[in-house]
Amino acid sequence: MTETNKAVTHHLNFYYGKFRALEDINLTFETNRVTALIGPSGCGKSTFLRCLNRMNDLIPEVRVEGRVLLDDQDIYGANVDVVNLRSRVGMVFQKPNPFPKTIFDNIAYGLRVNGVRNRAFIEQQVEQSLRQAALWEEVKDRLKDSALGLSGGQQQRLCIARALAVEPEMILMDEPCSALDPLATAKIEELIDALKSKYTIIIVTHNMQQASRVSDMTGFFYIGRLIESGTTEKIFTRPEKKETEDYITGRFG
Repeated sequence: MTETNKAVTHHLNFYYGKFRALEDINLTFETNRVTALIGPSGCGKSTFLRCLNRMNDLIPEVRVEGRVLLDDQDIYGANVDVVNLRSRVGMVFQKPNPFPKTIFDNIAYGLRVNGVRNRAFIEQQVEQSLRQAALWEEVKDRLKDSALGLSGGQQQRLCIARALAVEPEMILMDEPCSALDPLATAKIEELIDALKSKYTIIIVTHNMQQASRVSDMTGFFYIGRLIESGTTEKIFTRPEKKETEDYITGRFG
């Protein structure tokens, strides 16, 4: 694996009980690139995304086969600290999920959970994260207000800032714009483009236009299998597989 590869999956299979939801997934994620995962509902995109920071561990009776490497380390290895892993691989969910706390405490939460007690450092990280999430100017005078008072788009950017505060290496986004209006969606897309200079980003999206706008690489999933992957331009203009072409052109899905 070269230095340009942040994460790699090797022959990844995932089971809910006896049901195999993912079949033999081999995919490489390059550093400082945005990879979009596309495909119809129920095809395994979100399940695959949650394999990358072991969020599926929270579900009863699941099983993983194969390997998921982050910086050459198998994240399913025996000695992996899962809390530390989830700091390194942040996640932003489909619906904004701010904690019922102040804006400040939402961002500071991960730092405090990780044992950070230095108030000056926490304040610095809160401001830096909100700036990175393009939210600082909108909330700098409201840091003691409840995060639940923010608009949906602001709440989603707050959740991105919360993930950034612990300085992750990768950010996973599971349909981060599906609950947002077009204006808020545009802000999130601009943010994704700005963040990739520092982070490796993987986004699940149903929106073909969004995938083509924000991503460098694309993987097409169908019924638990990775049908095709490559540069976004190639997948959208010169797909090799008929299933990919049919999905991209709207013939199904």
